[in-house]
Amino acid sequence: MEDRLALRIQLFRESGQAPQQVTRFVEEELTALAAEGHTVTEETAGMLTSHLVMALTRLLNGEPIEQFLTDEEVAAELAGHPDAVERARAVSFRAEKELGASLPDSEINFLAMHLAVLRKNTVRRDAS
Repeated sequence: MEDRLALRIQLFRESGQAPQQVTRFVEEELTALAAEGHTVTEETAGMLTSHLVMALTRLLNGEPIEQFLTDEEVAAELAGHPDAVERARAVSFRAEKELGASLPDSEINFLAMHLAVLRKNTVRRDAS
């Protein structure tokens, strides 16, 4: 994992903002994405990393996660990225299985948007 992205995760863990089980889960997900050929760096996956760490931490702490309605623009964007939606649902399933934290649909949609952007950034970098 890129040093700057690893540092982001380390800061969450060492500052007490996220439990080790969450940061380990996120590290495993990022490693899997990289193994699939995605460009996983601070630049391409920093926001994805922070979002997932904080969402899982809130769920484990029993804090409510605000439900957002997916507007038409987001729905249209996600319709063009079924692989990102599928991957986000798989991450949610693993989080529920491994951490006992079930992501609500609005969080799955946000995660899918991050994954779609990651895929776009990977494709763009590969084309260069």
